Amino acid sequence: MKLSTKILVALALGVVAGLILNLAFPDAFSVLDKYVFKPVGTLFLNLIKMLVVPIVFFSIVLGTAGLGDPKKLGRVGAKTVGYFLATTTIAIIIAMALALIFKPGVGDFETEGAKFEQQEAPAVTDTLLNIIPTNPIQAMAEGDMLQIIAFSVFVGFALTMLGSKTKGIMDLIEQGNDIMMYLVNVVMKFAPYGAFALIASAVGSQGMDAIKAMGLYMSVVILALFIHSVVAYGGSIALLAKKSPIWFFKGFAPAMSVAFSTSSSNATLPISMKTAQENLGVRKSISGFVQPLGATINMDGTAIMQGVATIFIAQVYDVNLGITEMLTVILTAVLASIGTAGVPGVGLIMLAMVLNSVGLPVEGIALILGVDRLLDMLRTAVNITGDAACAVIVDKGEDKHLGTRDQEVSA
Repeated sequence: MKLSTKILVALALGVVAGLILNLAFPDAFSVLDKYVFKPVGTLFLNLIKMLVVPIVFFSIVLGTAGLGDPKKLGRVGAKTVGYFLATTTIAIIIAMALALIFKPGVGDFETEGAKFEQQEAPAVTDTLLNIIPTNPIQAMAEGDMLQIIAFSVFVGFALTMLGSKTKGIMDLIEQGNDIMMYLVNVVMKFAPYGAFALIASAVGSQGMDAIKAMGLYMSVVILALFIHSVVAYGGSIALLAKKSPIWFFKGFAPAMSVAFSTSSSNATLPISMKTAQENLGVRKSISGFVQPLGATINMDGTAIMQGVATIFIAQVYDVNLGITEMLTVILTAVLASIGTAGVPGVGLIMLAMVLNSVGLPVEGIALILGVDRLLDMLRTAVNITGDAACAVIVDKGEDKHLGTRDQEVSA
């Protein structure tokens, strides 16, 4: 049985186990969750998080050095950011349109006791200025991905400019990257068990009451995520990369299943890069640059949640949003996807920013908190799929500039 199949089976069994234990044996679930599900899930998460910082550093350095010419780096960077901004805009438009059609917020919702403690997001200018690390080692220790990416780009650029003088360092970084990818293979053997534990804990902890109460809201978010994946990602793969969307989704399925269980784009990064390079044939230089950047700033799945949640909260509080307010929501969400990258709890912080921009009560976020953990798993899978789609498209577009690729696949 293939690893991707094992992970999907583990996810399905985890959902069933979580629901049955929560409904029929709540006391047993509490014990199992405390002593089995959470420890096993945390162990799996820690194993892959352990590899994230070194993999990002090695891959970005190698990617930058592999691109060589600063003009190539600028071209690839512009294509990448442009794709992310375009798909994020499409994502939130799809989400808002579906929410307006299905009206998940129309009904009886208890808002009197709803409370949400808003965290202040840093200004966009502060985020941009803080991209350059004053202490790269501290940035690595704290896992500040934007600063790690910036430092790695500088190192890769320096290695390119110095050429043969730094061949030893370049060989060392290549060997370090090989070591990390080997460790990814080792950790992935544990993935089915980690995926089972994480999904069983998440589903069992939420319970059926929360899921039933927010069923329509969840359904609209899930439908928007599905449509966006098929239309935006599948369509761009077919039109821009001239590849089969079925080939793309089938090849990237292992990383998507891991993202679903971990709910973290950064934690899934080692697996998503490995899958894109081996299953989709993306050059290491492209994958090593595009996917770490995407894991930090590409938030299509989160944008979909914001779009649906904004309309949902407006409907709950009986507030009519005009065209101007909706355009404001779209613009704020797209800019926030770049401006608040790397902030803990970024999805809800971004949603609070969007709600404030159109005068909606931030307390409404409390209504969706009960099911946000489950939806976070789905939108993480969508986020990393967008990163991979961008890598495939950019890689295809660079054929005439970069020549022979590391490895070839046929669609």
